[in-house]
Formats: sequence, structure tokens, C-alpha cells
Amino acid sequence: MSNLKPDSVIACLDCPDHVQAVLNASMWASVRLQAPIGLLHSVPSVQQKAAVNYSGCLNIDDKSALLDQFTSKEHLSNGELKAQGKLLLHQAATYCEQHLHKRKTYTLHRHENLSESIDYVDDKAQLIVIGHHVTCKASLGQLIRLSHCPILVTHAPFLPPTTALFAFDNCPTSHKLLNWLCKTPLIRTLTIHIVMIGKDNSENCDALREAYARLKQAGIKAKKALLDCRDVSAALNYYQNEHDIGLLMTGAFGQSRLRELLQGSDTKKLLGSTKTPYLLFPKA
Repeated sequence: MSNLKPDSVIACLDCPDHVQAVLNASMWASVRLQAPIGLLHSVPSVQQKAAVNYSGCLNIDDKSALLDQFTSKEHLSNGELKAQGKLLLHQAATYCEQHLHKRKTYTLHRHENLSESIDYVDDKAQLIVIGHHVTCKASLGQLIRLSHCPILVTHAPFLPPTTALFAFDNCPTSHKLLNWLCKTPLIRTLTIHIVMIGKDNSENCDALREAYARLKQAGIKAKKALLDCRDVSAALNYYQNEHDIGLLMTGAFGQSRLRELLQGSDTKKLLGSTKTPYLLFPKA
């Protein structure tokens, strides 16, 4: 029987360099969404037995030394991989208990790869939080592309944002993200910069004005900007840096595969260049 709780914030712990950042980001989101945190760890498959170095990712109690011992081995048995995962989950749960007194946490110890684990939680979770570097064979972009749930990607350390950049392009996914932003308490206290990259024409101006009005009507502090640039990712990075914005929000892989092949994916470029937390909303 599954112990997955609906509407959870799922913290993916399969990112050794980002475990603490993922937990901090998950606790930040949990407080705002009033949601429990599901601590998710996927045991590597038999074909991926190389020991993963989780040493020093969390120093909570005496069991930290036990977790460190696994890193001295080049390969681990199935039993040792499971034991390593249980210790990591114990460390993560203890860390959350020390920093998050009233929100509930629970563990999800999955014996499958990370992409299958994300598929398992995808339909019931409110938000999935993952570190920028994952240990599985699938790339971060592949994991995000398969998800139907909003995903928050974080670097280390995680810094709670006070402002966010919403990249609006008037496509169906962008409107779906706009609807979500108007309802979710996740960004309710943030100032949202809604930024459109495109020609300064009446169609774009009207679309941006209407989206901005929607945010304001929802009671969200907002600013708007239309940038006439050809390079979407470079323009968004420049605007975010210039205004010191702590969170980037876009639709995920909204371009056609043909355009991605010819011009490259804006989502993939932003995943590689953005140094702040990055919220990706699933394609409509």
C-alpha cells in the first residue's frame, strides 16, 4: 500500500551536492502551500552500483558517520545501497524536524530509478523539488519533460526569494502557468516581474497588459516589461541579473521538437545558465 500523501511537496534527494538546498527549498514551499513534505530517495538499479558520495551533505547526528562509511567503497551491494538510502532519509527527516516544527514529513524509499519515482509521485504532488545535478542516467531536462507537475530546480545554497521573474510568451502553457500563479499561495508574498520577449507591437503589448492585469486582480504585486530581443534566454538572464530577481518561472519545453532541433531549447539554455531557483511548469 502506498504511503504517498496527496498534494505533497516532494523533495528529491538523489542530488548529493544539493540535499540541504533541496530540503530548504522544500520547507520554504511547504510552509507556503501548507503541505506535507515527501522525502523521496530512489535506490540505484543493479546496473548502477557505483557508490554515490553523500558524505557531508547533512551532519545531523551520530549516523552521519555511518553514511560517510559507504563512500569509502567503490561499489555497494544491493543491501548496502538500501541501507545508504535509509540512512539518508533518516538524516533528511531529522533535518526537517529541527528546522520545520509544524509541517509533517514522511519518507518514500523507492526501489526504481529516479524517472520512474517521479512518475510515481507526479499525479498527486503539488510540487517536486530537485537539485541541479542528479545522479541518474536521465538528464535533468529529460526528467522535467516527462513530468505533469510543477518542478522547482535549485542550486546550492537555496536562498528564499522575495521577487520572481515570470517569462510570459502568450502560448497555452504560459496562460496555464498564469492561471496557476493567480491561485497558488506559493508566490503570494513575492513581487512578480512579468516579462515578455518579443516585438514591440500591439498584439504583444495587449497580451502582456492583460496578463499583468490578471496578476494585479489576484492581489499579486507585479511589474511588467516587454523586451525586443532575439535571444530569449540571454534577455531573461540579463533582466533577472539587472533586477536581482531570486526566482525564475517559465513553461517547460514549450517549443516544438523541430524548433528545438533548429534553434535549441530555451528551457535547456536557462537550466544551464540560471543560478537561482527555477520553477518550470509542465507543457499544456
